[in-house]
Amino acid sequence: MRGGSELILSKKKAQKVKEKAVRVRYPIGMKLVIIVTFLLLVSLGSITYLVSWLVGQDVQVTAEDNNFTVNQRSASEARSFLQTVHSASLMMIDIFDGDESQAAREQVENTFFQQNKAIAALILVRSTGNTASFTYVNRNSVIVNESFFAENEMDPSLVGSFVNGNTESFASILSGGIAIQNVTPRFTVPLLALFFPFQENGETYPAIVLFSPDTLAETFGTGNNPSFLINGNDEVLVHPDAEIMNAGLPMASNPFIKEMRARTDRRFQTRFTDEDGIRFFGAFQKLDVANAVVVTSISEDMVFEGVNRTTLRNLYLTAAVLSLSIMFIYLFSKTISIPLRRLARAADQIEQGKYEIDLKAKSRDEIGVLTHSFVEMGKGLAERERLKDTFGRFTNKAIAEQAMRGELALGGETKDATIFFSDIRSFTAISEKMEPEEVVGFLNDYMTRMVACVDKTGGVVDKFIGDAVMAVWGAPMSAGSSAKDALACVRAALMMRTALREFNVGRGGDKKPFIKIGCGVNTGPIVAGQIGSTERMEYTVIGDAVNLASRTEALNKPLGTDILITENTWRLISEYLITEEMPPVSVKGKEKPVRMFAVVNLKSPAGTPQTGPATLAEVRAMLGIEAPDLSKVNMDAEEKKYKIGGNK
Repeated sequence: MRGGSELILSKKKAQKVKEKAVRVRYPIGMKLVIIVTFLLLVSLGSITYLVSWLVGQDVQVTAEDNNFTVNQRSASEARSFLQTVHSASLMMIDIFDGDESQAAREQVENTFFQQNKAIAALILVRSTGNTASFTYVNRNSVIVNESFFAENEMDPSLVGSFVNGNTESFASILSGGIAIQNVTPRFTVPLLALFFPFQENGETYPAIVLFSPDTLAETFGTGNNPSFLINGNDEVLVHPDAEIMNAGLPMASNPFIKEMRARTDRRFQTRFTDEDGIRFFGAFQKLDVANAVVVTSISEDMVFEGVNRTTLRNLYLTAAVLSLSIMFIYLFSKTISIPLRRLARAADQIEQGKYEIDLKAKSRDEIGVLTHSFVEMGKGLAERERLKDTFGRFTNKAIAEQAMRGELALGGETKDATIFFSDIRSFTAISEKMEPEEVVGFLNDYMTRMVACVDKTGGVVDKFIGDAVMAVWGAPMSAGSSAKDALACVRAALMMRTALREFNVGRGGDKKPFIKIGCGVNTGPIVAGQIGSTERMEYTVIGDAVNLASRTEALNKPLGTDILITENTWRLISEYLITEEMPPVSVKGKEKPVRMFAVVNLKSPAGTPQTGPATLAEVRAMLGIEAPDLSKVNMDAEEKKYKIGGNK
């Protein structure tokens, strides 16, 4: 007993010595990882910062130059537009004060407004004896663009009301100044009023021209640098935002406007922060017409958007390089640190039936030869286990091949994919009339034909759910774009329609029933990955897009169709398909009704006659589907999670 106890104690002591020997306090791999991580972070971080800073400086200079150029161009257009309105009005006043007859004046008016369609009215306000009071005198004191008022459904009498309501402000015009106001609140359409003096019989009177600023508003709103026009009172005259322009509110509280008024420069550019805390590049130019100012701005977020994206990509690249470096350093350190411990552990693994040995023979000495022998022995034993285990986890060959090559990422990843569901109509009733082995044989024959259509178009069969088939295009492999994946899926569905017709040839009766199926297709974001346990995994896709595809398939029966696609798929490939829109469906969990489209056929190439069915009625006739009366369809919304109809 004493000898046995000593033997046990000796073994335990040897085990402790062995464990102590293989235990390393500061592994070489950890040291290398720390050093390389520090060097990479310093070098790549410095490069990223310098590149971002230098590029940002160049982008800022370019943005400022571009903003200033846009401001000058906008100011030039505003100045030219206002001067044109002013000059045309003066010329018309000179003609209006002549001795022409009434008929001649009307002809001149028509010609004037045809050439100046933006002008709504020209008003000459004459004194009644009191220099501080003016009245709207008679027909000869106003020229109204009847076409303008008619097109905008306005009453010309509004002009008189406007003049009589502003007589107190006209006295200041006699001093020789020119003013401009936004009179949109007084009318139903955007209008500006230009006030200027005119001479008649040696006396100076004010004139008013009402004109539309739509041309300037459209010009100011183009591009990434919007401009707006304000008058001497900082009221908005022209603005790309129709609501702001129609309100005509003052912008005196704007920080940039405050700085502009404090400066004596005719034009200037600077950076400022608005009331909401958003930083902008702002430029202004003061016009020599009516003390108006053109302001142009662009947000710094828009200017530096490209730089920020590049910086973010560089950070991602740095993280990727760092991760790969750590991985490679860790693997490399294992090849040079305590190789005998690894061999001992490998021997223990083989004794316990664990054949996956992470060893690489990189040296040409005895340890390298021994390592190579262990690896070869482990490969032979593990190959059989790997094949049995790998192919036991996957039902699709493409996924299994990717997994064996290490190309299938562990966990989940978000992808844009097209999901397909098909189901045999009345399968329960069919299977009840057949023996179990007949059901299995029938399903195997049917599934073989359907899966072939999926494989030929690059799809992946996700799973079989009884008589239903779920397939996906775009995960884990894609044809290159969401549209290509969606089109491949619909092609597969049309191939299934043809394959099913061939399958049904000669069928009929309880033992060989005539088969009808329904197919549902939807495109959208999904989460694809391996789901299950460490012993049994399944590659599948999940998400709202998958649920909608399943529910879309269920709609074929009440809608009398065999292939239904959602609006998500239809928008991607509608140009390639002949479809007919079905009533929208209110799906549980969706705020808006979902548009559904029945697939009739693929469009033939341009210049070639259409082959196959061209209408849904022809498809129904070909497949023996009765056209439903949608007004009588009654489904339990809570049970089925959808209902027919609803507003688009």
